[in-house]
Amino acid sequence: MEVKIGVQHAPRELVVETDTSPEDFEAQVSEAVSSGGLLTFADTKGRRFAVPAEKIAYVEIGTGSHSAVGFR
Repeated sequence: MEVKIGVQHAPRELVVETDTSPEDFEAQVSEAVSSGGLLTFADTKGRRFAVPAEKIAYVEIGTGSHSAVGFR
């Protein structure tokens, strides 16, 4: 699933592919925002991300079912 996170005062959004279900990711975001801590998660390549909850501008949780253009 594709997740886009807008971070305040950052020129670009953070776009990540993750294996977490949309419901679980939404729960992680809600917990981080309510506690004022860090939103931490891993992408499909095993990289770990941490975003301060107070700096999150928006979160777009998608299905990741977009069509690819180009050679594979």
